Amino acid sequence: MYFGRVVGRVWSTVKHSHLQGQRLLVVQPLSPELDNRGQRIVCADCTGAGAGELVYWVRGKEASFPFLPQEPPVDTTIVGIVDSVHLAGLAARNRKPPRRS
Repeated sequence: MYFGRVVGRVWSTVKHSHLQGQRLLVVQPLSPELDNRGQRIVCADCTGAGAGELVYWVRGKEASFPFLPQEPPVDTTIVGIVDSVHLAGLAARNRKPPRRS
């Protein structure tokens, strides 16, 4: 699973029949520290995520599992909305080492 932030949505009038009624959202992939990583991607949505929300998404065959028994032709799907992130190690990495006398 990967972190991402919803930054838009896709409207399509012509698409595969298994994608009828499916929401497609534009997601900016994020690092664990919530920095932008890579190019934006289009994800199917099974959670009802909205613009600006922090989400986690999956890639590959697992992307179709939330829609079973139907298997839409998707490669990425938002599978969760993140409520909060706690990065205890981040504070330790950002601290300056003690000065030696």
